[in-house]
Amino acid sequence: MLTINSIKEGLVIDHIKAGKGIKIFNYLGLDKAEYRVALIMNADSKKLGKKDIIKIENVIELDYTVLGLIDRDITIDIIKEEKISEKIDLQLPEKVENVIKCKNPRCITSVEKDLKHVHYLVDEKTEEYRCKYCDEIVEVKDITSL
Repeated sequence: MLTINSIKEGLVIDHIKAGKGIKIFNYLGLDKAEYRVALIMNADSKKLGKKDIIKIENVIELDYTVLGLIDRDITIDIIKEEKISEKIDLQLPEKVENVIKCKNPRCITSVEKDLKHVHYLVDEKTEEYRCKYCDEIVEVKDITSL
């Protein structure tokens, strides 16, 4: 039986689609963490069947925008004194800056290197974002930088 102890102070990133936990783990640079971190993969879940979980025994700043793009069904539990003090449900962000890179070679962002890449949510169901400058559409599933 696998046992992962509870944490006193920190974060639990829960309800991650099975297989995406490693992507989040790597994105957050948790392999370089100097505090305890647990990546649990393929845990049983009533809601998802299987899920990944990341437990971080430390309070760190997270970019909820990027986590929402990776998997909007994720929940973040903030742990204080071994109890959940706050639960955060993620959603697709309305606007993202410098997360999605526009792939249109004619876009101004391909010429102006210091210009922020800004995308706006167009359709939540299809998870499509539109470039602020050239109107190029990109689907979240096609974003390779995440």
